Amino acid sequence: MTTTPILVTGGTGTLGSHAVPLLRAAGRTVRVLSRRERLGADGIEYVTGDLMTGEGIDAALAGVGTVLHLAGGPKGDDEATRTLVRAARAAGVRHLVYISVIGADRVPLAWLRTKLDAERAIADSGIPWTTLRAAQFHDLTLTMIEKMTKLPVLPVPGGLRLQPVDSAEVAARLVELTLGEPAGLVPDMAGPEVHDIAELARPYRELRGARGRLRVPVRIPGKAGKAYRAGANLTLEGAEKGKRTWEEFLAERV
Repeated sequence: MTTTPILVTGGTGTLGSHAVPLLRAAGRTVRVLSRRERLGADGIEYVTGDLMTGEGIDAALAGVGTVLHLAGGPKGDDEATRTLVRAARAAGVRHLVYISVIGADRVPLAWLRTKLDAERAIADSGIPWTTLRAAQFHDLTLTMIEKMTKLPVLPVPGGLRLQPVDSAEVAARLVELTLGEPAGLVPDMAGPEVHDIAELARPYRELRGARGRLRVPVRIPGKAGKAYRAGANLTLEGAEKGKRTWEEFLAERV
């Protein structure tokens, strides 16, 4: 077993819950950064720290050779990443792996700009790095569809298509990259199929035994809408494709 710990931020989230056990199965010592105190178990150490304030981050990075940065949210990812980069550089980290989003450099939305700024902070850090951009996870797509299908009518944003990908498959790819050599920006990872909102909602409603609902076309305004209609959130060629389909995910989850 390699004793130098890998620090995982966001290790208790959707991706982290898949990635941490895979790192342990590979024989690696894992240290998980959490904002709340947790008891260690099964060879996993939990350390407390806050990437927004920097509190506890230096201690969390002590002796760490590789960081898998999965922590993220609707805002503040750029600041949190810059805090991590400063501490990682001071700690002598030799590989920083980051999960970003397909379209971060093409879709003009504020939260995607923070992802792109985080990418740039890592690339400019002087630390050897690897960044993977992934499509929207099945889990998040399901949350969106559940909310939309509760409305009196089903809004169908014109031209919006998604390539939902399985979070467990993304986690497996990230672990592979984490255990490998720094590779810079690697090919995007997307799901095996492209769907519009109506196509995503149909199998969900069928599994729930719901009746058909009136669809209302909705136009996404502004530059973001133009980018989505142009498919800027998709990678149709050159992406690494997951195998688990949206329908397979729904059959297990719903």
